[in-house]
Amino acid sequence: MQTNISITNKVDQKLPVIFLVKSEDDLDQNYFVAEQLAYIKKQFADKKSSVILNAYPKWLYVQRVESNKEEHIIKEKLRRAAGKLFLTIKENKHDKVLLVDLCNNPEYALAFIEGLSLTNYQFIKYFSKPKEKENHLKEIFVNSSKITDEQISELNILIDSVYKTRDLVNEPVSYLNAEQLSQEIQSLGDQAGFNVEVFNKKKIEALKMNGLLTVNKGSIDPPTFSVLTWQPKEAVNQKPFVLVGKGVVYDTGGMNIKTGNYLDTMKSDMAGAAAVVGTIYAIAKADIPVHIIGLIPATDNRPNANAYVPDDIITMHSGSTVEVKNTDAEGRLILADALSFAKKYNPELVIDLATLTGSAHAAIGDLGIVAMGKVNDDQFEQLKVSGNNMYERIVEFPLWEEYGEMLKSDVADIKNLGGTEAGAITAGKFLEHFTDYPWIHLDIAGSAFLTKKDNYRGVGATAVGVRLLFDFFNNQL
Repeated sequence: MQTNISITNKVDQKLPVIFLVKSEDDLDQNYFVAEQLAYIKKQFADKKSSVILNAYPKWLYVQRVESNKEEHIIKEKLRRAAGKLFLTIKENKHDKVLLVDLCNNPEYALAFIEGLSLTNYQFIKYFSKPKEKENHLKEIFVNSSKITDEQISELNILIDSVYKTRDLVNEPVSYLNAEQLSQEIQSLGDQAGFNVEVFNKKKIEALKMNGLLTVNKGSIDPPTFSVLTWQPKEAVNQKPFVLVGKGVVYDTGGMNIKTGNYLDTMKSDMAGAAAVVGTIYAIAKADIPVHIIGLIPATDNRPNANAYVPDDIITMHSGSTVEVKNTDAEGRLILADALSFAKKYNPELVIDLATLTGSAHAAIGDLGIVAMGKVNDDQFEQLKVSGNNMYERIVEFPLWEEYGEMLKSDVADIKNLGGTEAGAITAGKFLEHFTDYPWIHLDIAGSAFLTKKDNYRGVGATAVGVRLLFDFFNNQL
């Protein structure tokens, strides 16, 4: 259950209170007795940034903002401070808390609330008694002279979108096959007000999306191709932004089957698709006047029946031919069809999101997103600014012409795998072959799904990309 955030103009003395301050000078004597003030000041002097007071029958929490760093780092530290404090809030079984912003900085207060709310996420659907597992925190009240109702509304929407995105990624393929994913997208479209059209297998065949169809050959479940459209009347962009998300609902590797525990998290191979859905859901809910289209090719990748094999040659939606060298390089095949299909929209910019390569994960771990593309420097810089702002940071890799040499085939226009080096880049270079418009590729393989809990990012699905793109598109206004 999502925590509801709301503004209050009064300080309810019965609630547990979190005070956000920059220094001891912000401590309001109306809220503390002399002994408490002395204790807090001593903790600050000892370089402690968080202070917990059990002022029976209520709890007081004081969080000092460390303001000697860059703004985006300060906000991330506050998100993480909130994530750490949540453990105490959970232990004390608080169902409501009040945040009093004594530093009068809405960005800091909102970052702290965001961290607290995101940490409260749970995926407990499959426990036999989920209610017994449910966190207690249901409401966060905010007392601030600077934060607006609109900011709180947007934050509630963004948290809701992240929760829904995480839910999609955390679902097992036993429930969430390609058809069910499309049904979930349609349901979210109904809730948020964006249009959804789902192409069935017959339509996909008519469009000659053979990358998607080929990956699907080993599955007993049909593929889908979902088109999400948010087109407000007063959109600020004449040409649409297009988001493309990799929707491999489970990846065994196909005939090049994954071994050992490499299969353990493969339900998350549709995290790019989920991020596209979550982003458009948030934008539509917040009524942001930006025209956006989402394209989601979806299938599982299994070694069954007439599954495709290395040495197969595919004629793609674009008309280009691809020599298959590895069936575990399937994501780029379904994305290529979607990127080719995107040309019909004459897009302003296309951004694809995909858990595409282990190479991206190996390069930067789970701390950011590997990105590359062909856009003007200003567009890439805007995305990097949003990446810093939401702490979903972007590392730009090159797409030098020489990398294309690694994808040359003796029997087709291009092959779907490069050499043993620069795997994330050659995957991006493969996708570039199917674009003729401004385009950015985001490889989220490292940060989309965590096997160990990491503060407010949690364990399992992180919904990486949703907060980044929500901020990016908000800044297009």
